[in-house]
Amino acid sequence: MPLSKSRKSKKPAYTPPAQPGAKAIRIGNPAWLVPTMLTLMIVGLLWIVVFYLAGNQVPVMKNLNNLENILVGFGFIGIGFGLATRWK
Repeated sequence: MPLSKSRKSKKPAYTPPAQPGAKAIRIGNPAWLVPTMLTLMIVGLLWIVVFYLAGNQVPVMKNLNNLENILVGFGFIGIGFGLATRWK
């Protein structure tokens, strides 16, 4: 079987010409995304833990019933997970 011929000259990689005044597109996360996401998840977790440990002593939690307190805690956690879907 014959051997394949190797390339004798390699072409340089294509680089598009620079356009004056063009701004670079920033790819990635906004600076506020990760801190906000983590804060909301932690606040939701703390809301649920404090509700179970001392819910009768906290005025805001005392005014809400059990289901509403759980929904508030999971609401914070859910919004945090919603922000996590934007994380790259």
